[in-house]
Parts: sequence; structure tokens; C-alpha cells
Amino acid sequence: MKINKSRIRKKVLILGASSDIGVEVCKLLIKDNYSIVAHYYKNKKKLEKINYKYIKILQIDFDKINLKKLKINDIDIVINLVGYIDNKSYEKTNLSTMYKSIKINSLIPQLIIQKCVINMLKKNWGRILNCSSIGVKFGGGINSYNYSLSKYCSEFIPNSHKKWVKKKVNINNLRIGITDTKIHKKMGRRNKFLKERIQQVPINRMATPKEISRYIAYLISEDNSFMTGATINVSGGE
Repeated sequence: MKINKSRIRKKVLILGASSDIGVEVCKLLIKDNYSIVAHYYKNKKKLEKINYKYIKILQIDFDKINLKKLKINDIDIVINLVGYIDNKSYEKTNLSTMYKSIKINSLIPQLIIQKCVINMLKKNWGRILNCSSIGVKFGGGINSYNYSLSKYCSEFIPNSHKKWVKKKVNINNLRIGITDTKIHKKMGRRNKFLKERIQQVPINRMATPKEISRYIAYLISEDNSFMTGATINVSGGE
């Protein structure tokens, strides 16, 4: 793998790095000479295939995490890609399932970001990106109400961000549309629901994880020097 060593090395914490999009983000950022801390819960195999020389793998269950014991040092960039899905419809959800989804996908990542911001402000530079879902716009999918609700919560940007910009610390949300990930691969291209879902996208196809990773890479880069406090859709026109 060819590494761009001309770029100043930044330390990136990727929450939910073992997802299909997370793995592509890791690969892309490694090429640009970022130092990566890749968080995962269960699926370690995909991350193990990435060169250990350029990546530190961190296993944490966000449902059982002890934030006081979590030691994260010198993080310049945080990307929240955590995507716990319980496959519950609105009719079948309850307080317990709602809370678990919000805790894992939003509350814990927000508290981790809070820890990292302190260091970013000291260094006068930082980037934060919450990766949300286009499902927020439509009230969630058939079996992803809690997931979409939790992603909506993750989009809540603290008013403090207006002070952060003076220290070159930017925070944004990226609403990701339907993407060709393992969840949709399991459904199969002939699945009636999936076909109907794709037809709702004006571009008339799913995004690829590589496409999404390029948008993420830009939003957390030094090139993005002016955009902050924004929620951006990358959803094929939905």
C-alpha cells in the first residue's frame, strides 16, 4: 500500500470501524498517512486484514463501557460510524430497545467526542463527523425505527461548536443514503423490498462504501476549512 507521507500525520478515532464503510474509510485514510484507532464491537476479521503497522484496533462494547476507564489520547479527528440495529419496527419497540439504540449509537459516541474535543481545542485543530442515516428523513425503515431515532439524536450538535471554530475545530453530520453493504447483500438484489427501495433513489442505485468513504475523508480533512455545524445528505438525491 502506497502511503502519502507528505501529509502531516493526524490521529483518527473511528467508532464502528468494522462496518463496510468503516473499513473503506480506514483504507483510504491509511493511504493519506493518518494514524488510525479503529473501534469495533464484534467483527474484527475485516480490520485484521488492514496493515497493523498503520492501525490500532480497539474492542469496546458500548452497551457495557466504563467511560472513566477509557483512555484516548491525542485524538485529532473523530468519525462516528457506530451502527447498532435491533431490527425493531415502531410497533414492536419499547423503552428498553429505544434506550439501548440511543445509548450505543448516540450517547456513548457523544461522550467520547466530548473527551476528545478537550485535546482538539488545546492543539487548535480538530474534526468531528457524525455519520447519520437518510432514514432520519423518512421516520426509519420497516425494521429500523430505533436505529433511525438514535441517528437523529446523534445529529444534535452542541451550541459550543460556535466557540470551537475559533480553534479550528469543526463538527458536521453526514446523512448516508442506501449503500451496498453486507446488510443489503444478505437481502439479495432480487428482494422485492430492496428493489422498491432503490427505485425511490433518483440516481436509481445504491452508493458503494468506497464512494461514501471519499465524502467522509473530505469532511474530516484540512481541506474542509469552512464547513461546520452542518448536516449534509449523501443519498443519491433523496
